[in-house]
Amino acid sequence: MTDNLYKLSGECHCGNINLDINLSKPPSSFQVRVCDCDFCRKHGAGFISDVHGSLLISVKHANQLGHYQQGSSLADFLFCKKCGVFMAVTFQSGGQLYSAVNSKAINENVVFGEIVPVSPKLLSALEKTDRWINNWFGDVSIQILDT
Repeated sequence: MTDNLYKLSGECHCGNINLDINLSKPPSSFQVRVCDCDFCRKHGAGFISDVHGSLLISVKHANQLGHYQQGSSLADFLFCKKCGVFMAVTFQSGGQLYSAVNSKAINENVVFGEIVPVSPKLLSALEKTDRWINNWFGDVSIQILDT
């Protein structure tokens, strides 16, 4: 990581889940990936991630952090049980956590690059996980504050 990071933040509506995002390049250089799976489509999600960036997900009340798996059950969709905002999707491989964030949960009025449709339903499990490892945040931490 360099000191020239582009810092963004995000939070759910009630403030229970917060995102601290460090991008390695300007936000406009990142495409927003719009997934066509039923879950993402119904939530209107568009994802950003930076394989050279970092992400901290802070949760104030662990009992209000929702997890959902669908389809291949490889990814874990994180949302707030209190206000319902879909925040991020995670995947674990080899002891490392990877993630992409829902661009709609970012606080700042950020201009990202073009919107690109993606269709993970058409990919095998190996193709999905390879894509996630090569494109998602690989420096990811989840911090539970009410332990």
